[in-house]
Amino acid sequence: MTEVFEVEDLHDHRIAAGATGLLATFNRAGLLTAADVHAAARICALAGEEDEQVALAVAVTVRAARHGSVCVDLAELATGDGAADLPWPDRDGWQRAIEGSPLTGAGVLRREGALLYLDRFWREEGQVRDDLLGRLGAPAPVVDEAALTATADRLFPEGYDEQRAAALAAARQWTTVLTGGPGTGKTTTVAGLLALLAEQSEAPLRIALTAPTGKASARLQQAVEESQAESRFDAADRDRLRGISASTLHRLLGWTPGSRNRFRHHRRNKLPHDVVVVDETSMVSLTMMARLLEAVRPDARLVLVGDADQLASVEAGAVLADLVQGLTSRAPEAVTGLRTTHRFGESIGALAGALRVGDPDRVLALLTEGDDRIELLDPVEHADGLRARLLEHALAVRAAALAGDAEAALAAMDAHRLLCAHRDGPHGVAHWNRLTERLMADQDPSVWQEWYAGRPILVTANDYGLGLFNGDTGVVVREGDRLRGVVAGVGTHLRLATARLGAVETLHAMTIHKSQGSQVSEVTLLLPPADSPLLTRELFYTAVTRAKDRVHVVGTPESVVAAVERRAQRASGLAHRLADG
Repeated sequence: MTEVFEVEDLHDHRIAAGATGLLATFNRAGLLTAADVHAAARICALAGEEDEQVALAVAVTVRAARHGSVCVDLAELATGDGAADLPWPDRDGWQRAIEGSPLTGAGVLRREGALLYLDRFWREEGQVRDDLLGRLGAPAPVVDEAALTATADRLFPEGYDEQRAAALAAARQWTTVLTGGPGTGKTTTVAGLLALLAEQSEAPLRIALTAPTGKASARLQQAVEESQAESRFDAADRDRLRGISASTLHRLLGWTPGSRNRFRHHRRNKLPHDVVVVDETSMVSLTMMARLLEAVRPDARLVLVGDADQLASVEAGAVLADLVQGLTSRAPEAVTGLRTTHRFGESIGALAGALRVGDPDRVLALLTEGDDRIELLDPVEHADGLRARLLEHALAVRAAALAGDAEAALAAMDAHRLLCAHRDGPHGVAHWNRLTERLMADQDPSVWQEWYAGRPILVTANDYGLGLFNGDTGVVVREGDRLRGVVAGVGTHLRLATARLGAVETLHAMTIHKSQGSQVSEVTLLLPPADSPLLTRELFYTAVTRAKDRVHVVGTPESVVAAVERRAQRASGLAHRLADG
């Protein structure tokens, strides 16, 4: 389905003033933005391509990448509100024009069946397919089956049957995709798997725990450490696994200054690790997965962990969902799904389950049957209540921060979080951050300063020199007569002068995309109107599963139904290319 935006003013920044022909028509209709038009016009000019049909093909392919797809199906473009009435080229003639274009001859445009790609994504998708199939086709690792089974019986006693089966499967192969919703025991499985593999190895294992964001990697390390502290793990297990630490994917691969997509470790300089575990794989883009696969040794175990029902990466690709679909049809033993939820109470677990299967009637029933752990609140009637909840939470964080108690301030931060689909507008993060600070300032005007005790912060860019990573969270705390930013870590926290915190945002409210990889006690989810293009089942599910105890959904029944019925659509050929080889 192709979404269009409403054009009310031809001086809108999204309108390309100098556009002509089909590019101008589709731009002014709201399907293409000025960025799409300019990119297509420049690419065509460099290749000497004058056919406006080819220019339109380039523009819609650029647009698709901007929306998170790695390719575009030209036959599907004319579906969606406002798109069907546009003057689309005849499909057969359009394809002939593309096939005869110098852009196709030069490899700028690529065809894969009915799908049209820009060269970069076509190559990366093919590389991911080739690397994965190469790993799957390699001889299985040698294991001591008797020892493996005996240790698995100890590490996964009765009640851990799913996790035991998953860990044994991963121990017997080089590549495993481990999926499951929050609380299904993915980290328990990983912790046990690492102990199994460490016991099998004659030399100390080199283990990498990694995730796309600093927050997610910190949570992975903490969860693995907590699992290994349980009585199922003996002293020998802990000794063999002592000192394991987690890092972001960027840090693991070796960030290179001046490049976003190239790293120190690559096909000719492999990672040294024997085991690589990637958590929150749903957040990994196609490009990052390509960089990871080329850097992992062929004789290293790779375990990709995540929840395929969550939102995909903010960049192009829906890799985890593609892997589950493509590998299940080709090599089902490589995909292991955990189904039984242990973390949530019955209410949140039932709501997550109804969202996963896309049952709007069940979702509405659960939200309206009177359970205060999951409830639907009218946005108009509950406006004052929402403001009061935000103010109460913000003041609790501020009180701890003014007292200089960083631990209490961080704990108060994670007691509640407002999650929004949008960044801007009345349903957006920016509005609710400003509103919360205004409510606080009514009681203490010093909150209007940029830095104030109790300001919750979200790191928005990696800073390898300081050890800060995109997605890290923290709070500003008063220490004596100074304010310091305390960024949450595992075991110890990073304390920095506020002047050193450049790429941060206030975190009274948070986008659902940014919330991935985090958990808080209580979530308030602000749903936008039913016609918002951001409103999808994956977005709803991701928000709900951030909560451990309670979920308050502020929205209309129409928004709830629209969210459950609308899937996040990302065009990709990876699943098909994996299945067919």
